[in-house]
Amino acid sequence: MCGLVGEIRFDNKEASLSRVEAMSGHIARRGPDATGLFRQNSLAVGHRRLKIIDHSESAQQPMIDSQLGLGIVYNGAIYNFRELREELRGKGYSFFSNGDTEVILKAYHAWGPACVERFAGMFSFALWERDSGRMMLARDRLGIKPLYLAEIPGGLRFGSSLPALGHSEGVDTDVDPVGLHHYMTFHAVVPAPHTILKGVRKLPPASRLLVEPDGRMKQEVYWRLAFGPQAGDEARSEDEWQDLVLESLRTAVERRLVADTPVGVLLSGGLDSSLIVGLLAEAGQEGLETFSVGFESVGDEAGDEFRYSDVIAEHFKTRHHQLFINSSERMLPNLPGCIRAMSEPMVSHDNIGFYLLSQEVAKHVRVVQSGQGADEVFGGYHWYPPLLDSRDAVADYARVFFDRDHQEFAQAVDPRLVEEDYSRELVRRHFEDCRAERPVDKALHLDSTIMLVDDPVKRVDNMTMAWGLEARVPFLDHELVELAARIPAEMKVRDGGKYVLKEAARKVIPNEVIDRPKGYFPVPALKYLEGDSLEYVRGVLDQPAARDRGMFRKEYVDQLLQAPDQYITPLGGSKLWQVALLEAWFQEHGF
Repeated sequence: MCGLVGEIRFDNKEASLSRVEAMSGHIARRGPDATGLFRQNSLAVGHRRLKIIDHSESAQQPMIDSQLGLGIVYNGAIYNFRELREELRGKGYSFFSNGDTEVILKAYHAWGPACVERFAGMFSFALWERDSGRMMLARDRLGIKPLYLAEIPGGLRFGSSLPALGHSEGVDTDVDPVGLHHYMTFHAVVPAPHTILKGVRKLPPASRLLVEPDGRMKQEVYWRLAFGPQAGDEARSEDEWQDLVLESLRTAVERRLVADTPVGVLLSGGLDSSLIVGLLAEAGQEGLETFSVGFESVGDEAGDEFRYSDVIAEHFKTRHHQLFINSSERMLPNLPGCIRAMSEPMVSHDNIGFYLLSQEVAKHVRVVQSGQGADEVFGGYHWYPPLLDSRDAVADYARVFFDRDHQEFAQAVDPRLVEEDYSRELVRRHFEDCRAERPVDKALHLDSTIMLVDDPVKRVDNMTMAWGLEARVPFLDHELVELAARIPAEMKVRDGGKYVLKEAARKVIPNEVIDRPKGYFPVPALKYLEGDSLEYVRGVLDQPAARDRGMFRKEYVDQLLQAPDQYITPLGGSKLWQVALLEAWFQEHGF
């Protein structure tokens, strides 16, 4: 797990190594173990390394294979790299390292751009051919690893972080109206290729970008998720589906043990992370380190779920660690650092929880498994059942998921930033084009391939990497995701959601955890803003930078400030926090 940056020129000028080095400074926390730079004429790249697989210097990056004439900077983990290495050895390739980075180079030489279709894992990388000057940029199927792009006059920059590109010379850092509409409407999800900045884009998941030395580019999608049964699926019983799910998840969890360092688990006490712990225990893991975080309560809203994580920790005899966070003592002083760790503005209240938990976890382990993705993949959210028989899927989805409609968006932001109803059009276009027939499957497809990428998964990547911690998400194993897409929707959304997963889990973990009320990672102090939290928000919005930027209408902000607890989104978020977080992100990053 690492970070990468680079610049490639198309105008016969030398790439700037000093500029790339400055960009690398913005991703230093993603890779605290080593740093590397490389320049060859029109190409310059930088890398920050977190040593997880093959700790030796032979796996250092940028990695150059002089014999093959290939080079790479890479972020991620290819879990089947050992199997691929043996296959490549059978083709006559020899290896100078024991990690997955070199396997990517050899795989590219053997199979060309199609090599990405053979990888099981999470990845983003830039790979170049020394002699031809061609480059391939690629991102994993579910977008677990980020890859940002900035086209500049005569060249292209790329990297693992938006601020790294945004602070490089010649990149437009004005607010992107499309990105702003998505942020304010689509629950702060800004889907690729857009970001909140005009001059920075991101490569979509499951995509490869082929770049010619003269600047011509060809973007290809190499994987598409299809919903619906395959041959023979209609005859499967519930028990068969449960067995298939458990078998596939067992494989996904075991794959994510591939590391030359111990692997822990972020244990929230919910079904998903508890099942991961159970499967690891089943596989013979002893002395497993597990970690939970909790906050002080506000009113009737509990701030921790320790009683459930304790059940799992005791049942499987893990080495369990609890982190309790007092809002005034820990949360508020660390909010600026948490926001600086966000590559893009992310509104979810639990960012601070993951940030502080990751700080603690990184003292004990360097790799953790986490339960993100199960709700999207197995139908755990409350908005799925109404879509089973929807006659207007776009409207029904927007009503339950959007934070505000286009009319309120127009009332909230400066008129210069109001254009079209981009978010509703995005949902309409996706529902029309995706490989799913039923409205509920269209929503599951959207959430699995778009919402999930730019909310829960990005949140975990950013907050863990801020402390040099690698997070792995077995519920986003692409083979498990493909299996889940074949399961009838009714079998997923039944009885409050994730029915097939819950029934499969009964063979592994206690029913007490499975049958509990659905929970989440609560941070009440950022939902019901009051006291010091409210004063922090006022301070952000009163800054001269906020007034000069002028993103929001003053009357709208004043309305939110007068009664923050009355302006809550359909998904339970604070509209005031959403506004303040965006402005704080711009301020903390100096844009």
